[in-house]
Amino acid sequence: MAWTPKEATYAIREIARSDRLSLTYKLHAKERLSERGLINSDVLYALKYGFVHQPSEPATRAGYNRYRMEGKTPNSGARSIGVVAIPDRAGCLLTIVTVMWLDEFETRSGSIIGE
Repeated sequence: MAWTPKEATYAIREIARSDRLSLTYKLHAKERLSERGLINSDVLYALKYGFVHQPSEPATRAGYNRYRMEGKTPNSGARSIGVVAIPDRAGCLLTIVTVMWLDEFETRSGSIIGE
């Protein structure tokens, strides 16, 4: 069952702060980190202190959902990033799907601003 944004915020923070945390990255996420000059500690900081503002989307794996955690990065001038993660509370696992700059999102081709 999907969490509300508030439930997801608390659950993802709890997982991210755990000593048992296992953090994995999809290839797409690794490519975006490199492309955007972000480092793992930026992602972890956003997961520990960020917020989920939007409802989840179903993940490709049945029974799991994706959430976008939003937060500022300490290593890049406090810019806002979005980290799309698939949490597994039982396994204390966060799978990172992608990472994006939130202040550039609205300027992409095909958005309202780009039309």
